[in-house]
Amino acid sequence: MRLLERIEEVYAIGDRVGYSPEEDRAHELAAGWMREAGLDVEVDAAGNLIGTRGDARVWTGSHLDSVPNGGRYDGVLGVLAGIEAAERIDAPIGVVAFRDEERGFGGSLGLVRKPDVYVEVHIEQGPVLLRREEPLGVVSAIVGLARGEVVLDGVAGHAGTTPMEGRRDALVDAAELVLRARDAALSIPGTVATVGEIVVAPGAVNVIPERATVSVDVRAPDRERLDALVAAIGFEPQMVTEPVAMDEEVRAVLREELERRDLPAPELVSGAGHDAGVLTAAGVRCGMLFVRSGAGGVSHSPDEHSDPEDIALAVDVLAAALSRLAE
Repeated sequence: MRLLERIEEVYAIGDRVGYSPEEDRAHELAAGWMREAGLDVEVDAAGNLIGTRGDARVWTGSHLDSVPNGGRYDGVLGVLAGIEAAERIDAPIGVVAFRDEERGFGGSLGLVRKPDVYVEVHIEQGPVLLRREEPLGVVSAIVGLARGEVVLDGVAGHAGTTPMEGRRDALVDAAELVLRARDAALSIPGTVATVGEIVVAPGAVNVIPERATVSVDVRAPDRERLDALVAAIGFEPQMVTEPVAMDEEVRAVLREELERRDLPAPELVSGAGHDAGVLTAAGVRCGMLFVRSGAGGVSHSPDEHSDPEDIALAVDVLAAALSRLAE
């Protein structure tokens, strides 16, 4: 399948951190494929790659940047499936490759010329569809996210000569924060909390830590639970994205196209953030189609996988949905 070959070509570039030469190379490849599909190509002020045909008010796409040591499909599938779909249909359509999604949605937040409708194909990045033995799913909403950094101060001292009584160990305080985050998420249904980084200073094996800098990432399907989780953990977020619902009309079109193919049409809440969430918050009518993730649902890993048959179905559904939405 040509789409899979193109995915491999992008993957061969290696890690594609936002605005890096590697991400540039991926955008150059996609620009060439957009032109082959008959699209007019431009790059906007934020570096987003946009291919359009006619008065394109309906767009599809995703991102081409990756996390370090990431997988083949995250983001890339949405862009390249969009190009394939655009080549199949005779309609005014747009395909976009957003810049720097992984580090904070730099491209979609910087987008100036917005479409009326945006449909994003993406691997699920989780095991729900796999466990249900269903190839595709319609996203009903995208969780809200609060992310921040907590700095905990202690007092440095000699690891051997400072009595345990009276120590102020910043890393012990960090450990308590980690457990508090876990317990808070377990107590509020549908939420998750993650501490992914702890930086300890001075960072010597025989010195009591005097400072621990802790990252906190929490997610919830609605603002009430997001705020409750932040309060229970007790930190000040430096970044917050609102939970957003996908557009009901776009969701209905995607469901109908699945049902026309005698496929189940399950609805899922996305636990990961996506460019579609940024555009929804900006007033664009958005929908998302999830493709079943294999390998246990793993993502952000070289083990990331989706079956070719599921990918082919996703392109079929996307092309049909875009054609209807562009009428």
